[in-house]
Amino acid sequence: MGEWTEYRPGDRAPNEGTYIEVGENDFHMGIENPKKVQLSKGERFPDTSNHNRKWKKLKR
Repeated sequence: MGEWTEYRPGDRAPNEGTYIEVGENDFHMGIENPKKVQLSKGERFPDTSNHNRKWKKLKR
């Protein structure tokens, strides 16, 4: 059983880190000015810019 890679607003962060908004068509077109948040383990994800987006951990 693996760890989720995308999170909805209200979910709790599994690990400390920076998370970024991802959404439909982001692979091909990208998202202009996506929100980024720094969360500690257990903190809840904030709302996204629209209902079709989710949070994903930013890779360094």
